[in-house]
Amino acid sequence: MTRIGMGFDVHRLVPDRELWIGGVKIDHELGLLGHSDADVAIHALCDALLGAANLRDIGYHFPDTDPKWKGADSRKLLARVIELLAEQGYTLGNCDITICAERPKMNPHIPAMKQQLAAAMHCDENQISIKATTTERLGFTGREEGIAAYAVALIEQVSVVS
Repeated sequence: MTRIGMGFDVHRLVPDRELWIGGVKIDHELGLLGHSDADVAIHALCDALLGAANLRDIGYHFPDTDPKWKGADSRKLLARVIELLAEQGYTLGNCDITICAERPKMNPHIPAMKQQLAAAMHCDENQISIKATTTERLGFTGREEGIAAYAVALIEQVSVVS
């Protein structure tokens, strides 16, 4: 059985925070505000994967009310999501992520993001597509108030769990 899921995440840009996107620390004067490292790309991907497997969402598994996840590296959340999928008999087919930001430019960081995500998911980089776009200065991302990400993921059932 093949299943598909879709995820979305957004975080506000603020001073005095590191900017982590796709598991990569990006040099920028602002960072994303959140309970964990606020990595919008990984959070959207986690939701896409969890949704595909009908396992609820990232907030259910890693609530922002739990101090255990304060400042957490989102690559660890992604690795746990992959474990949850494996427990249900699923493996990643492929995923596609779109990051929406005016600045900083994401393109130079995409190869490193793919490496980080592939390592966290124990998959081949060819199973991961990452793209970036602006919103032509429209909306909160256009005003550089925040960064958003969308993700879709295809998972395949490799074993039946009873």
